[in-house]
Amino acid sequence: MHRRSLLTLPVLGALMTENDAAAAQASAGQDRENLILMEIAHGMVTIALRPDLAPRHVERIKVLSRRGFYDGTPFHRVIEGFMAQGGDPTGTGMGGSDLPDLPAEFSPPSRARFLRGTCGMARTQNPNSANSQFFIMFAPAPFLDGQYTIWGQVIAGMEAVDRIARGQGPNGIVRNPDRILRMRVAADVPA
Repeated sequence: MHRRSLLTLPVLGALMTENDAAAAQASAGQDRENLILMEIAHGMVTIALRPDLAPRHVERIKVLSRRGFYDGTPFHRVIEGFMAQGGDPTGTGMGGSDLPDLPAEFSPPSRARFLRGTCGMARTQNPNSANSQFFIMFAPAPFLDGQYTIWGQVIAGMEAVDRIARGQGPNGIVRNPDRILRMRVAADVPA
């Protein structure tokens, strides 16, 4: 299995708090089939899925969530001011699901950008290598625009994401990582 990581780029500056308009737009008209409920120790995180941008990646997130694949997986790589990466059951950054890798579904920056709360798929240098690992942005990262698949947007619970344990060193590897307790498609959870 290939190492699945974002980039080894310098950490971005201070956290930015502006993304309410994007979150509101992403949540408009959402049905429960296109919402993910991710429970972490710090609270519930609601993610609006973006099948309009990345239908295959959205389907993969739903399939793996319904299998319980993400339950108990760590946020193994967390870089202050940048992002929190999880979805690897091995916690090493090299694991994935038993499903085949996905072809890239990159969006042009005119359609979608990496803003605070944006959810993207991690991959190797090969653009068609996304599998199960994903990341949630703490701050905007325009250098990722058009380079990684965007599959969702946090619309509630970003304060819980902000509390995920940070990693050490330039790669942000976390020694005692926070974990996803449960990740479900909202349609599968009684209202």
